[in-house]
Amino acid sequence: MQQEMIWITIQASVQSSPETVWKCWTTPADIMQWNNASDDWHTPSASVDLRVGGQFTSRMEARDGSFGFDFSGIYTIVEPFAHIEYVLEDDRKVSITFVQDGDQVTVTEAFQAESENSAELQKAGWQAILDNFKRHVEAQ
Repeated sequence: MQQEMIWITIQASVQSSPETVWKCWTTPADIMQWNNASDDWHTPSASVDLRVGGQFTSRMEARDGSFGFDFSGIYTIVEPFAHIEYVLEDDRKVSITFVQDGDQVTVTEAFQAESENSAELQKAGWQAILDNFKRHVEAQ
């Protein structure tokens, strides 16, 4: 019997234009600058083929070289400035929406939890990355 997937949702309001938010979310050079949950991690490489059926990969590594992994998936929905969905290599789904409200864009990310780490830990890690994204965009 297959266990039902738990969905986790995180959110950040970013003071920026939809164009800048979208560019920073989908451009490898930007992703490499914000895609880490803490300062002892980094993303030394990223690739994006932003189309339905296209693949993305971000190489995430501990700065001390002790551990690293590829975070990758296939895009299933790409609606510029509004919505992205993808499926990770382990078949978990992720949905990101971008909603403009005045001079800010609210980014909401919902993802299916994996079974190795607690939902609380996963939520905290993904939120830390999203908070880094917000700081990166607002510094543009």
